[in-house]
Amino acid sequence: MDINNKVALVTGGASGLGQATVEKLVSKGAKVAILDINEQKANEIIEKLGAENIIFLSTNIMEEEPVISSINKIHEKFGALHIAVNCAGTGYPGRILGKDGPHPLDAFKFIIDLNLVGTFNVMRISAELMDKNEEVSESEKGVIINTASVAGYEGQIGQSAYSASKAGVIGLTLTAARDLARHSIRVCTIAPGIFDTPLMQLAPDKVRDPLLDSTQFPHRFGQPNEFAELATHIVENTYLNGETIRLDSGMRMKPR
Repeated sequence: MDINNKVALVTGGASGLGQATVEKLVSKGAKVAILDINEQKANEIIEKLGAENIIFLSTNIMEEEPVISSINKIHEKFGALHIAVNCAGTGYPGRILGKDGPHPLDAFKFIIDLNLVGTFNVMRISAELMDKNEEVSESEKGVIINTASVAGYEGQIGQSAYSASKAGVIGLTLTAARDLARHSIRVCTIAPGIFDTPLMQLAPDKVRDPLLDSTQFPHRFGQPNEFAELATHIVENTYLNGETIRLDSGMRMKPR
């Protein structure tokens, strides 16, 4: 799909991987809606890239009505939706049985709700609007890109909630692609390794150093723009569908 003059949404688009994706999509001529809860950061991006290209929609992706409302506003503002990139998510460190007892159940449910249910929620409602598009290149109507993690394959100690949520996103990928094939909508997932996001920059050396050791070549953390490059390539490469792509320099996560 040619990105120029298309309409995209990016959840978690106010920072990190999502912000880099917003910037890349705009540079390629897309109109972009940032679905996030950080209005201040989103407004800084809008000021930088131009209000004619971006809108901010404060959205709790874990709930049905806020997502429906945001998708409707995208339709009202831009008239269509062609690309959805799900970057919103977070983690929670905790062993199944820790020093203070069992892993808090509410924390586990929250991570699943945000990372997996939120992704599914945005995907299903976005697909409904995409299905109304006129078919473009190779009869394509839309592209959905979800974000998993290498932790969805080999989670570390203390990553039960995060790993389970990201494994769910990986497991959803092929099924979603098959479900939406009849609607001419492609679905792919990116499974990043360790990226040099603002959150990672705040981590102490005792956390960062072992992660850096597990990278192969290039022997460094990934850069957010590299995630954005892959996301836009998926949009532009029409034959990519139903695939989860590791973006990790060949690393494999160690137990801790």
